[in-house]
Amino acid sequence: MKKLLIVDDAAFMRLTIRNIMNNYDIEIVGEAANGAIGVEMYKEFRPDVVTMDVTMPEMTGVEALKKIKAFDPQAKVIMVSSMGQERMVKEAIRSGAKTFIVKPFKEEFLYQTIYNVLGV
Repeated sequence: MKKLLIVDDAAFMRLTIRNIMNNYDIEIVGEAANGAIGVEMYKEFRPDVVTMDVTMPEMTGVEALKKIKAFDPQAKVIMVSSMGQERMVKEAIRSGAKTFIVKPFKEEFLYQTIYNVLGV
């Protein structure tokens, strides 16, 4: 079973992603409310894929992405952004994010994006 780490400062978004992925063969190995915790959890759990919010307190998603990629250049990170964050999303892609999802998203789109990044 593939492992997913959810990093988002909004509890409702973490719950939404968890509830969607519980319908599929993905194990949620952790949830982090900011980028700094997300980096530490990545190192601990070594998930197959990460969903990473762009805008968070303490450490942005882009900063966390850079730290994760420095630790593991093969890391698969999907950025999750709200409308109007195009500049940060472009920076994330240049920094190694596999792709991005714009909030709000449909269940099928989230599932398909994760599976495409995982190559399953």
